[in-house]
This record gives sequence, structure tokens and C-alpha cells, in this order.
Amino acid sequence: MSDVTASDSALRRFLHGLPGVDAVGLEGRAASLGTRSIKTTAKAYAIDLAISMIDLTTLEGADTHGKVRALCAKGVRPDPTDRTTPKVAAICVYPDMVATAKKALGDSGVHVASVATAFPAGRVARDVKLADTADAVAAGADEIDMVIDRGAFLSGRYMDVFEEIRAVKEACARPDGESAAHLKVIFENGELATYDNIRRCSWLAMLAGADFIKTSTGKVAVNATPANTLLMLEAVRDFRAAVGVQVGVKPAGGIRTSKDAVKYLVMVNETLGDDWLSPDWFRFGASSLLNDLLMQRQKLSTGRYSGPDYVTVD
Repeated sequence: MSDVTASDSALRRFLHGLPGVDAVGLEGRAASLGTRSIKTTAKAYAIDLAISMIDLTTLEGADTHGKVRALCAKGVRPDPTDRTTPKVAAICVYPDMVATAKKALGDSGVHVASVATAFPAGRVARDVKLADTADAVAAGADEIDMVIDRGAFLSGRYMDVFEEIRAVKEACARPDGESAAHLKVIFENGELATYDNIRRCSWLAMLAGADFIKTSTGKVAVNATPANTLLMLEAVRDFRAAVGVQVGVKPAGGIRTSKDAVKYLVMVNETLGDDWLSPDWFRFGASSLLNDLLMQRQKLSTGRYSGPDYVTVD
């Protein structure tokens, strides 16, 4: 695939040569997969798997060190009354909170993810984006969630977007030579407007070295949907078939209930199979989803619906 990215014209030809998306077929399949019913032990397994895939997130201007430490405690022990409850995959914070999260999580195994590149708009110069990334990595971030320049993409400046992702990927390297932070590339699907653009953006990000592709920031009106996530799942499947490299997927924004989470897991299983049914390859970007998963988990184990007062408030 090196020829594809050898020049701006070659990259453009490749991206515009991808098959057009059948919107009716895509939305119909996503809706069909959402009707699958999962019961008893399979449902309990799906709930635990979903908990283990959550990037528990706080990305507010009012975030404090105390709030981040509390969120870390919740991520490590989501249900203090039940030690069998899985830990979440990661705690996702702004770069200035990375050191606090890293210290609070210690050797728990929960990763620290940090948004970077002037999240959520990305409207700063590239050197600022790279410095933002390098600061988060130096503070201990295990994962970086970057936003693409949607203006550049929508203007057809694909090589600019490709080179910026590549540069951020290089900034994920650690000065001490240890393993680099994993890079999640956020598209903001709601602003890309068309399914064809989402497919092109998926391939562009994967060609540039993304470890994960992510639907959205959670800060706009349209975030993750079953249809746009299914399209990205198909893209990573086709990418692995073409080049032999596996890439993860992270839907984010608007996924709030256990029923929603299970529908997404069914999509992953039906589209990609067991290879992606792991926190290493699939994540949920969420802040409120965990509470509903915990309530449903308690109901399955006790037979009673505990209600929101029995889980901690994020």
C-alpha cells in the first residue's frame, strides 16, 4: 500500500476509488443486528465484557484533580460491593490530568488515555498539536485520542490529514525508548456528513498508522450510531484482509444503556468475530454507560433492580 500514499494524487485516487456505501443496506443491516436477543448467561457475559471495554471519561472544563482521582477509583473498583466486577479499560482525561490519573491508577492495569491535538475542535497549528501530544505521553499517557482536521479532510486535502496523523503517531513515542502510546484517531462522523466520507476517513487513518479509529468526540449533535460504527467495523475488517494489520474501533458519544452496549457487541461479533471482542480491539467512549451496566449486572445477580442510588455518581 506504500504506492497509495506516495503522493497526494495517488491517495486521492485510492480514496475516491473505494466502493460507494449503500446507505439503505448499511442502515438496514445495523437495524437488523440491533434486534438480536441475548439472555441469561450470554447477557451476563456481554455486560462484563462491555464494562471491561469502557474508556471511562471526564472531559469538562470544570474537571478537578479530586474528580479525576474519584473516577480512577471507580474505574478500578466499579462496584465496591462485588469484587468480581471487571475493571474498565482506561480512564480518559485532558493532558493536564494525565499525571494525576497515572498516580491514582498505579499498577491496577487500567490504562490512562488522554485526548490531545486541541480536542475537540483541533483548530490550532500542528506544532501545538504535537506538543500537546508529547506532553501527555511524557506525563504517562498509555493512549492518545487525537482529532483529525475535519476542515482539511472536507476540503479534499487528504495528504495534509495523512501527514498530521503520521506526525502525531511519531509524537506518541516515549523519550526513554519504551513502547509508544497507542493512537486513537477521532473522525467526528457527525461533521463528515456522508457514509462515503466515513469510509474514506477510516482508510486514510489506518494507512497513516492509527491503532484505533474512533467515531466522535461526544461533543457534537451526532456521535456514534449503529450504522456509522458498522461502517467502520467493515473498514477495519477489509483493511486487515488487504494488508494484514488489525486496527481497533471505538464508538463514543450517546451510548448510555446496557441495551445499547450489547447491540454494539453483537455488531462486532457478527462483523468481525472473536478477534475483536476484547478491550485491546474494541472500546466504548462513555461517562454514564458504566452506571447502567452496573445496575443491570446487580439485577442479574440478585434478581432485584437496585436503581441509580446504588451506584456511585461520576
